[in-house]
This record gives sequence, structure tokens and C-alpha cells, in this order.
Amino acid sequence: MASQSSFGAVEGAAFVIVPPALDNPKTAGSPQTAVLSGGCFWGVQAVFEHVRGVRQVLSGYAGGERSTADYETVSSGKTNHAESVKITFDPAEVSYGELLQIFFSVVHDPTQLNRQGPDAGTQYRSEIFYADESQEKIAEAYIAQLEKAKLFSRAIETRIDPLKGFYRAEQYHQDFLLRNPTNPYIVYIDLPKIENLRRLFPNYYRGQPLTVGYIDSRGRQY
Repeated sequence: MASQSSFGAVEGAAFVIVPPALDNPKTAGSPQTAVLSGGCFWGVQAVFEHVRGVRQVLSGYAGGERSTADYETVSSGKTNHAESVKITFDPAEVSYGELLQIFFSVVHDPTQLNRQGPDAGTQYRSEIFYADESQEKIAEAYIAQLEKAKLFSRAIETRIDPLKGFYRAEQYHQDFLLRNPTNPYIVYIDLPKIENLRRLFPNYYRGQPLTVGYIDSRGRQY
């Protein structure tokens, strides 16, 4: 396959990259989580809300401390947070490696350093926050596999670090794309990602997206 960018409408045509050679088998069990960062969390959340086997996707912040995990402070680029999503998934329906395949294929451009498209700053970096040794090994092996295959025209800049904490973003960031489908940023940057998911991963695509919904101060969801 020719080397190219994967960042949809902004920088090139999205394409399906090879699946990971190392992955966990699909087996019944308790829900698992994956925390990924690939630019503005609006679009990342929206893509994974359309993936079969995913049970919930939250926008939030990872990589920094709880005390500075708010949008205004994180946007300064000085807190070490990355805008991230926490994906809860059924390991019998979708594997961790398959989520990473979607992440690298249609969610973002992993060759951009500390930015995605029009958004610049360390808070928009590409990063995988692993929850356990299995996730760490799969992520490291996959990036090595992709680099060896030379599927991208530039080096992959995706970081791999242990998850030390995920802090849910403010309520107005949750389901942002679903609530603001005509927002120019959403139309130009994020809706093409969902179309690429539908087109390139039809077996994973869920037409009716998940929603986070409203959660009040007592943690009750509506």
C-alpha cells in the first residue's frame, strides 16, 4: 500500500491499515477500557460511539494531575494532559487491537507531533495510555509493525505511557458532535472520520451511535 496520511478530509484519504499481528483473543468477560488521545476529543469520541462492541465513550483528560484537569487549564498546554477518550468495550465483540486499528486508520494522523490538523499543542498529541501489561505489549508491537511496513510517509509520533488517571471532561464536551452537527469544525474535521469508519470498517460500524447522556451531580444518568 502506498504511503499516505490517514487524516481524512484535512490532509489525505483515509485508508485501512493492517490489523495488529499481536492481539488479545475475543473472549467473554467483564467490560474492559482503553484510553486513547488523538487530537480534539470531540471527533475521537464520536467515532468510537459508532463502533460495535463499544459500550461507552467519555471525553476527558489523561497524562496530568486531577487538580488541573479542566478545559481552560488544559488548553494552556502546560498541564501535561492530553485530550483523551475512555472507551469501555465488550472484549467478546471487539478487541483492544481492533480499537487501535480504527484509531490509526480513521481517527487521527499518528505522524503529527503535538498537533492534529488545525489544533496545535501538547494537549492534542497522539498517545496510548495502557491499563495493563497486555495493552502495553499490543500497542508497542503494533506501532513497530506499522513502522516496519512503512504505511505512513512519516514516522509515527504516538506515545505509549501507563494510565495514571483519567478525568472526565466538562458536560458540554460530551456528545459534542451529536449535539452540534452543523458546527463548522465538526462538519469539516470530524464528520468525515465517521464516514470513513462506515466506508472502511462496515463490519464494525454502528449506525445508531451511543450517547453519554446527561449525568447529574449525584451521578444519575438520563
